[in-house]
Amino acid sequence: MTTADPFVVHRSLLFTVAYEMLGSATDAEDVLQDSWLRWAAVDQEQVTDARAYLVRVVTRQALNRMRTLSRRREDYVGEWLPEPLLTSPDVAEDVELAESVSIAMLTVLETLGPTERAVFVLREVFDMPYGEIADAVGKSAAAVRQTARRAREHVAARQPRVRVSPSEQRAVVERFMAALRTGQIQELMEVMAPDVVLVADGGGLAHAAMVPVHGAEVVAAALARPGRLVSLVSLNGAPAGRIELDGRVAAVSLVVENGQVTRIYAVANPGKLTRLNVPAELVR
Repeated sequence: MTTADPFVVHRSLLFTVAYEMLGSATDAEDVLQDSWLRWAAVDQEQVTDARAYLVRVVTRQALNRMRTLSRRREDYVGEWLPEPLLTSPDVAEDVELAESVSIAMLTVLETLGPTERAVFVLREVFDMPYGEIADAVGKSAAAVRQTARRAREHVAARQPRVRVSPSEQRAVVERFMAALRTGQIQELMEVMAPDVVLVADGGGLAHAAMVPVHGAEVVAAALARPGRLVSLVSLNGAPAGRIELDGRVAAVSLVVENGQVTRIYAVANPGKLTRLNVPAELVR
């Protein structure tokens, strides 16, 4: 490949498409590898719109991978969460992109079927025309419109009702991380909503709750461990935490509503923590 190759030019976009459909950078990279092989095998001079063509190829490969992963995730140990990515400030500046790649949104997208997820991502995030989406997923444009409507309603019903400003999000995250550093139960409870939920992913490879933990008192007791090294980082376009204790690492993302933490996503599976050092290039 050369730098002028359309695949290279659009690689960040293609990775973002695959990652949003799969919630896994590792699987997204595999999809890009398969897509490159298909791109290399076609007569590229006959392709009039390389960007649209490549997005279509990546979408089809991602759909194939999603169907395989659904069977694998049935056997996953404990709760499954998306793979967190270190991101640069420019991702956070694109509010719609940051929301679409947030751990909270990717977790909601896991509740959609493969075709619904692909349609939602291509339409709502990348604003692709219905006709192009139809070609990518192998449906009629009319069917895609109906699928998009159902997916929007499904996602909207599972999102926070009020969008929090970046400044408020950061302030609450900083308070939460400061409370984690001290390990004081009362300080943690003050920054969490009474009905807060903790979802942890250890994948059977790290200590983590096997089911969601509910309630501020129980969650605070589970988190109150002094001696942690807590760093504020940007994960998936939002302020988040990198937690280290006794040589183990976890990535913590938060949902904030009305000045309090309402949901905590903690990824401790070491296989999902390989993208915390170099910012991922996410674009749309």
